Parts: sequence; structure tokens; C-alpha cells
Amino acid sequence: MLKNLIIRNYALIEHLDLEFGPGLTIITGETGAGKSIMLGALSLVMGGRADTKVISDGGSKSVVEALFTDVDPELRSLFIEKGIDWIEDAAGVSELTVRRELTASGRSKVFVNDTSVTLQTLSAIVPRLIDIHSQHANAKINDPAERLRIIDSMAGNAEIRQEYESLFNDYVELRRRINARKGEIAKSAENIVFLKFQLEQLDRLDPKPGELKEIERRFEMLSDADEIKERLYALSSLLGDSDRGAQSLLAESVSLADRIDFSLLGESPESAVESVNPIVGRLRQLLVEVKDIYETVDDYNSAIDTDPAALAKLSARMDLYYELVKRFRVREADELVALRDNIRCQVADVAGDDGELPEMEREMRRIGHELKVKADQLTQTRVSCAAEFSRRLCETARPLGLTNISFLADVRGRKLCVTGQDEVEFLCSFNKNGIPRPIGDIASGGEIARMMLSLKSILAGHINLPTIIFDEVDTGVSGEIADKMGEMMHDVSENMQVIVITHLPQVAAKGDAHFKVYKTDADTRTVTHVRPLTVEDRIRELAAMISGSEVSEAALEAARTLLKK
Repeated sequence: MLKNLIIRNYALIEHLDLEFGPGLTIITGETGAGKSIMLGALSLVMGGRADTKVISDGGSKSVVEALFTDVDPELRSLFIEKGIDWIEDAAGVSELTVRRELTASGRSKVFVNDTSVTLQTLSAIVPRLIDIHSQHANAKINDPAERLRIIDSMAGNAEIRQEYESLFNDYVELRRRINARKGEIAKSAENIVFLKFQLEQLDRLDPKPGELKEIERRFEMLSDADEIKERLYALSSLLGDSDRGAQSLLAESVSLADRIDFSLLGESPESAVESVNPIVGRLRQLLVEVKDIYETVDDYNSAIDTDPAALAKLSARMDLYYELVKRFRVREADELVALRDNIRCQVADVAGDDGELPEMEREMRRIGHELKVKADQLTQTRVSCAAEFSRRLCETARPLGLTNISFLADVRGRKLCVTGQDEVEFLCSFNKNGIPRPIGDIASGGEIARMMLSLKSILAGHINLPTIIFDEVDTGVSGEIADKMGEMMHDVSENMQVIVITHLPQVAAKGDAHFKVYKTDADTRTVTHVRPLTVEDRIRELAAMISGSEVSEAALEAARTLLKK
């Protein structure tokens, strides 16, 4: 409930600090005293439009602060999400402070429990705190979501709604996953031709690790094959056994050395091995080495292929490697091997059966069936409640002077959404045999206000709303009807805090607390004040409301009688 309201530098209000209690609180005052200013300030902390014109003369900013207690615990999750402190006193009673600051430059700041928040966050919080209803403000009842909430509150179908909402969220999430998977498959299918084309190119190359380097080596060798063979042939001739070949020369050298007695030249017998001439032995070793080198050179020469067709084949394959390395934007030719394997897997995935999608579609059909069953159950609760609600509203409103009222809460079908398959229209007529029309099409006035009071009276025990404010909804009534309206407001206050701005003494007398709004003229400006009334103050205030500015003894006695009721 609203426990404290502080207003500073707002229109005619310099400073107000009001304490409110439970039950029915009455606010009275002469026309123009500033009652609407108080509501305007309260609307500001509820997220209403900020206008710098409300800043008092000479003030740098306007500040409105409201303290609420026993806050709806369902708000806790929102506070955690937004990083707002959840505050409880020593007794475990939750408290919430909303502060709105408006500077002369037009800048507006919002704080919830001293945490800066956006107006969007504030608008998500205040509907759980307070509801202001005036004779000319029925926009809330024109909201389809609000009408559905009213019927659901009366129907007591919270458990079914939660089950339905859980199923609906599961259905929506599964549908999102299915659509995403279908999108992936469609996208892959669009790419399958291109992927197959890429795979055909890579398969035609059939790359192997290290192959390009080997091709490059062989290509370089074959490109110079003729020149290499010519040089190998010349080298082979020099090493061979021709007349001037190294082998012939060495053989001749061995024969000549063999005829020389090197011992006569100072060679010791011990240096000879098995009586072999040492020079001859060394020459024979050279001859063996030269023969081996000759054979190796000859093998090289035989191995060199000077076939132009082989060279062309190597060149073509090397060019294909270069082309695909560039086309597929890989750094090295060896990466083409892994790329081909990857593309082959992609092609196989697209071409293969998708076992996940059919399973998800079967699950979605199952959930969809459960969802429709639960939606039908939800509709049944609403249709049943709507009929009872329509009957009770007419019964409650007729004693308030709406003798010809006809009202119908019409539950209509719509496409499945998070709230079900229903929407609710409130149809009403205040004339005998009149055709009920949507409330939004009926001009606001005293009749609508009394109907809304009846509606709030019925809802009082069903909705979790700590505070409701009625702003002059009793305009245009008097006598017995006014008394019944006062009784109804007092009955509502047994379930929630009710604050009423009224001009009727019959209504004012029903209050548990009473505040008077008045204004005084200072040297430079007019200032609005609010003060709580004692019992004697209330008697005089009621008497003035009955008889006007001249308070008679009869009016005072009538006021005392009203307070005793």
C-alpha cells in the first residue's frame, strides 16, 4: 500500500509529506484547492508525462517520492533482473520507494529503491502498486490485456494459465528451432550444386600430401634434361674406358707402375702389403672408384626421361595445383587434402537423411495438441466466469442508480498467443432496451464511473492490487446513491487501501482517515497545503460540504449523524 508521499516544488505545492494508512482515506477540499495537483504529482511517480511547467516558480527541480509497503512478491524477479535492491524491514515486510525528479531543463530521472531505472522499467512496476481511476480516465479498461486480466482474476484459473503459458513457450521455442533447422537445410541445399562442383574439381586433382613439391622437383629436372644428359655423357666419356678415358689411363698407369721397383727409390719392404707395389695398389683403388663413379653417372643418365609428353603431363598437373590453391584460397597445396574431406562431409550431410527434423516436428505436433486442449480448458473457465461476472456487475451497479444497465463480458476466439485463444470485450448500455456497445465507444461520465466502481468492488477480493484511488467518481450523484457508493468504497477498502477524492459528505463520512486540501496566499504566490483532520475537524468539514460556507448547527448535527453511520 501507499505509506508515504513527499512532493516538493510541484505546481502550487512547496512541500508536502503525507502519511497514509490502510482502509479508506478521504481527501476533500474546495474546487481549485489543489486536489488534482496531488494526483498529477502521484501520476508522475507512476511514469506519467513530465512537464517542466509544473516546477514551482524559482525552483530548480520538482521531486515526487512515494513509499509503498507490503509490495507484491512477484515483483522480486523483475527487481533481480534489473539490478534493483529488494528491501524488507525487520518484520519481513517489503518496501519500495519510487522517486521522480524533473529539472527546469526538462530532464527527468527515475529511481526505484535509489537505483536509477528507465521509464519502461517503472511502467512494469507501478501497475502492481497502485491504480488511479477517475471519472474521465477509463483508458485502462479499454486495454484488451486488462479486460482479460479482470476475467482471469475472477475465474481463478492461474494454475491452468501457467500450464498453458509453459506449453506455449515450449511450442514457440520448438517452432523456432524447426524453422532454424529448415533454414539451414534450405541454405545447404542451395549450396549443394556449388559444393559438388568444388568436390569434382578436387577429385579431379586428387591431391596427396607432398605431391606438389615432388612434381616441382621433377619438372625442374626434366626442363633441363637435355643439357644434363649432355653433361653426364661428357662426364661418362671422361670416366670411361675409351682411349683417353680415365679408366684406360688408370689401367695404363697400373701396368707402368707395376714395372717399376720402388724399393730402389727408398721405399722400405715393410710398407709393401703382401709384396704388392704400394703405388700399384693405390692406382688400382683409384681405378675401382672411377669405375663406380662411371656406373653411377651412367645410371643417372639412363634415368633421365627427355620425353616431352611426360614433361607436359607434369606441367599440367602442377598448373592445376596452382589454380586450385588460388581458387580455394589456401596457403599450401597440402591443405587441399583436408578441404576435400571437409566438402565431402558437407555434401554427405545435405544428401543424407535428417533424423532430427522429423523428430522435432513430431514433438511440436504433440505439444500443439496439448496446447489446444489446455487452451480449450482456459476458454471454458473464462466463458463460465464472464457470464457470472456480467450478472454480478449488473446487480452491483443497479443500486448506484444504474437501474437500466445491461453488461456483457464477451469472450471471443482469436489466434493462439501467450495468453490463450481468447480476447474479451466489455459491452455495456445504460438505457432501457439499449443495445450494449463496447465501453470504449461510450462517452465517459458519471455512469461509467459508477459502473467502474461496481467493477472494482467485485474485483477487490480477487486482484492483488494494494492501492486504488478514486478521483471524484461520485460526481453527479447524491442522497441514497451517494451513501451506497460510500458504503461500496468502504467495503472495497477491507481488501485493499482505498483513497477517495470526493465532494460528497455521504462518501467522506465513510473514511477511516480524512485529509483536507486548501491553499493560502503568500506575498508572491499561492501555495497548496494538505492536513489530516481530527474528529472535530471532520465534523466541521462535513458540515461545510453539506451547507456551504455558512456552517449551521443543523449541518453540524447532520455531519455528526453521518459519522455515526
